Amino acid sequence: MILKKLSILNYKNILQAEVAFSPKMNCFFGNNGMGKTNLLDVIHYLSFCKSHINTPDSQIINNDQDMCVIQGEYDYEGRSEDIFCAIRRRQRKQFKRNKKEYDKLSEHIGLLPLVMVSPADSDLIRGGSDERRRFLDLIISQQDKQYLHALIQYNKALLQRNILLKNQSVDTSLYEVLEMQLDMYGRMVFEKRQLLVESFIPIFSEYYQTICRSTEQVGLGYISQLADRNLAESLATNRERDRILGYTSNGVHKDELEMTLNEQLIRRVGSQGQNKTYLIALKLAQFAFLTRKGQTTPILLLDDIFDKLDAARVAEIIKLVSGDSFGQIFITDTNRKYLDEILQAMNHDYALFRVEQGEVQPMEDQL
Repeated sequence: MILKKLSILNYKNILQAEVAFSPKMNCFFGNNGMGKTNLLDVIHYLSFCKSHINTPDSQIINNDQDMCVIQGEYDYEGRSEDIFCAIRRRQRKQFKRNKKEYDKLSEHIGLLPLVMVSPADSDLIRGGSDERRRFLDLIISQQDKQYLHALIQYNKALLQRNILLKNQSVDTSLYEVLEMQLDMYGRMVFEKRQLLVESFIPIFSEYYQTICRSTEQVGLGYISQLADRNLAESLATNRERDRILGYTSNGVHKDELEMTLNEQLIRRVGSQGQNKTYLIALKLAQFAFLTRKGQTTPILLLDDIFDKLDAARVAEIIKLVSGDSFGQIFITDTNRKYLDEILQAMNHDYALFRVEQGEVQPMEDQL
């Protein structure tokens, strides 16, 4: 899958841009705060109907404007796909595929597989368990529509049960219906998350070892209440307690993904370089998993990935991403040193761009 052309109007600090891309490597240079990350975020938005850092839609529209429009023209395994999104203040956003509007945004998820590596990924290690669950959900949802449906239905039932609890409802029949739904959909979510983590670990470990060339052992531990209990029974047993708490205390929305280095939680023992390597390996494993499971090669977005890494690890990453197993890549940096090394290492087409004050300009000085 290739993003051929991107049109942007009033997306954060990018007031207007029309950019045509290389089918392989696209490099964006510029100082911090100029709009490089915003440009990658537009590409992410076209795949997932939302910002990579979960910026509210009202904050995506440039401050002085009433609406934002983004549009991407893709070559999807020989066929053309045109994706259009319009965001207006205080209105429902429009999302269209080939000029036809989606009834539900969830219908779009998975059409344009994508992996983004960015400084915001540090939240996977440092943030709460919800960040790590979101990471699992994003991977599975891109290649499994049944999982996405189960997750949506589970969250709907969870919301309704929490409303009953907060309102101090004692309607047993309503609770039983919702708890049956939570059990059914929760079991599907649990089983697919468990399978993902099991198949993911060897790929992840291989990438980590390749990048750091050390004997350090990385691991992922999936912890869920559903591993040893029936959720419907557990919800019924804890109903009174949950009514006092005002929320549902059991279920897959409490699952945890433990990230370990040498069998210890990496958030406690990892250095900046180890954390960065861990996250990059995790995302490259995500890319490999989606490539194997999906119908097309995902797009890879690399935002400022070389900071806090030593030269040896940078060299290994450059070797990896310049290989034939990766498709179209978008990469940002504040200078050309590492990007020039990537371009010299690969024998593929590429394009260079400078981003300054929200303006995107092709660079003529090729290597």
